[in-house]
Amino acid sequence: MKNIFVSCCLTMLASAVFAQQAPAPLKEKTAFQTASPWMPEIDVRSDIAIVYGTNDHPGMTFEQRVQTWRDHGYQTNFMTGIAWGDYKDYFLGKWDGKNHLGVGQVTQKGDTIFHGRDMPYVVPDASFIEYMKTAVIKRVIDVGITNIFLEEPEFWARAGYSAGFKAQWQSYYGFPWKPQDASAENTYLSSKLKYHLYYDAIEKVSSYAKAYGKSKGLNIKVFIATHSLVNYSSWQIVSPEASLASLPGIDGYIAQVWTGTSREPTYFNGLQKERVFENAYLEYGSMVSMTAPTGRKMFFLTDPIEDRQKDWSDYKRNYQATFTAKLLYPTVSDYEVMPWPERIYTHPYKVANSNEKILIPQYYSTQMQVMVNALNSMPPSANKVTGVNGIGVLMSNTLMFQRFPTHNGFEDPQFSNFYGQTLPLLKHGVPVQTVHMENLGYAASLKNIKVLVMSYANMKPVSAQIHQQLAAWVKQGGVLIYCGRDDDPYQSVMEWWDTKGNNFKAPSQHLFKLLGVNPTADSQKFNVGKGAVYVLRQNPKEYVLQAANDGNYIGTVKQAYEKDAHAGALTFKNSLYLARGPYDIVAVMDENADSKPYTVKGPVIDLFDPQLPILAEKVINPGEQALLYNVARVANKNIPQVLASASRIYNEKVAAGSYSFIAKSPVKTLNSARVLLPGQPKQIVITDSKGQNITDVKTSWDTPSKTLYLGFANSPDGIKVELKW
Repeated sequence: MKNIFVSCCLTMLASAVFAQQAPAPLKEKTAFQTASPWMPEIDVRSDIAIVYGTNDHPGMTFEQRVQTWRDHGYQTNFMTGIAWGDYKDYFLGKWDGKNHLGVGQVTQKGDTIFHGRDMPYVVPDASFIEYMKTAVIKRVIDVGITNIFLEEPEFWARAGYSAGFKAQWQSYYGFPWKPQDASAENTYLSSKLKYHLYYDAIEKVSSYAKAYGKSKGLNIKVFIATHSLVNYSSWQIVSPEASLASLPGIDGYIAQVWTGTSREPTYFNGLQKERVFENAYLEYGSMVSMTAPTGRKMFFLTDPIEDRQKDWSDYKRNYQATFTAKLLYPTVSDYEVMPWPERIYTHPYKVANSNEKILIPQYYSTQMQVMVNALNSMPPSANKVTGVNGIGVLMSNTLMFQRFPTHNGFEDPQFSNFYGQTLPLLKHGVPVQTVHMENLGYAASLKNIKVLVMSYANMKPVSAQIHQQLAAWVKQGGVLIYCGRDDDPYQSVMEWWDTKGNNFKAPSQHLFKLLGVNPTADSQKFNVGKGAVYVLRQNPKEYVLQAANDGNYIGTVKQAYEKDAHAGALTFKNSLYLARGPYDIVAVMDENADSKPYTVKGPVIDLFDPQLPILAEKVINPGEQALLYNVARVANKNIPQVLASASRIYNEKVAAGSYSFIAKSPVKTLNSARVLLPGQPKQIVITDSKGQNITDVKTSWDTPSKTLYLGFANSPDGIKVELKW
């Protein structure tokens, strides 16, 4: 018995020691993607370095490139294009002895669409899928990477004329290829096939990754890095989008939203112009509605610059707008903080109003790093954006199917049928949500929606089941607003509502039949079960293409929300505000009858100001956004802590009368930090990684907030800060 007792004690002791020494779960909250090996100029200090592409560099293999990031403490993930990439060994014949440039997407003129030299956008066929599996994915898993991101599954709407696509058409539909320019039906069928081809390619590649990883004892996760459905529809690109969220081989997404996508001009009140914040807000929202009901992980991306050559002031202004937009979605708290840090930190761009080019100005790199490091601690929140959160707009992957070319003179300038449903609400301060048709089978999709707006002017229902789900929701108390003349040439394409025993001239007729309504006038309301249905016989684009033409639409939404949904008052304003932990996020919109600014009472730290000032109040004017650290909401004010910094903070140590930490950030940038302390420091010692004192340090003390400002040159090797009071 004694031996058993000793054995048990030893086992318990060993278990306790193991429990103490067990590594903490890996943090996978922030990431960036890069094709470069580690360099001190791009040491961003996020949790994850997403290594891009398997190509060997001169003097450095892919495996060595991955190792440079691991050597500096990063988790390494992988990303590569699934529709294009630097796959010259495949395209030019080195891989299997066959030239594969003919696999490219081809336009009506016979031109191949290229992403770069010898880099066509691909019509994915068996050879390309096999190449992706065996030449790319296998190599990535062999180096021990377990998170794989497949980027941008894109098929251009204007393509669809290659021999490979024609062969895929015959195989998929069972009849010969038809040119999409000849009819709306051909366009729709062409888009459906493009959609299917990338769905199928991703399913096969992700399944292979999971199976091969399992054979090596690895749990592989596959993510899709993709533009929003809003952007792809606007830019006339077809992609699988929402349907991938239900694939067992897909674990999540990166929402690729940034200045380049969000500055696409839109119509509102008869005026076409850039509306970067509003557009970004709707783009991020479509990504949330695409994935939230499925429980898939979502990273939000934004970019401090963009692909197009602009100037630093342009980048800064629009970065603030897109950054604010993503933070207004409180359920998402994982981020790709930037793509291509090598482009941001080492590539010169224009100075405003001149032909001079310079590297990123230090005021902007400091501000950007303050914002990026705020993401490392940005909490998810149960809080809601101010305003009515119960109004949704229905969208579908089929929004991508009707964008090109134009048939029968029916046009949708700048994707205005979508913006006609959303912008009038958003501009009135309503945080309108989007609802993915493909996710209606999940109860969470309509759980909090009181009023749902929909139109078939620019999309079509993917199945009869969609209408059954909508009808059931209305009968249980939902309020549906249908906007549309049903006069576009896609109403009669060869689809489920006019084949296999169905003979509806427009898909809405099937929905109305299930609802038991028969609209005969331009504006009608019907009571259906516990809910109601409004039918407005205008295409939504009319609400924004013409000035002051959204009054009836807005009035109908208000009546539906207040009178039919009995959901309370629908108030209009010009701002959106959200509190997330200690952070205040604010956007104030212009083009609104309400031109008042929004004021946040302090003390707050302005995180869009690289000097991190403490403000008694912050005033945000129409057309502006703000990210503030509210000092009054610090969780424990008795504990010394860094509230904001243009560096990532490590090795914090608190003792009686002292506080120390190490700050790391890219070389050639300036740190700016705001530190909360119990009292004004009597001693400030700052040293580099070699222990040498740094004397060029800016300091100031703010007595009311009990915060110390620090400014000094950054280093990826770490700067040690020791404070005593």
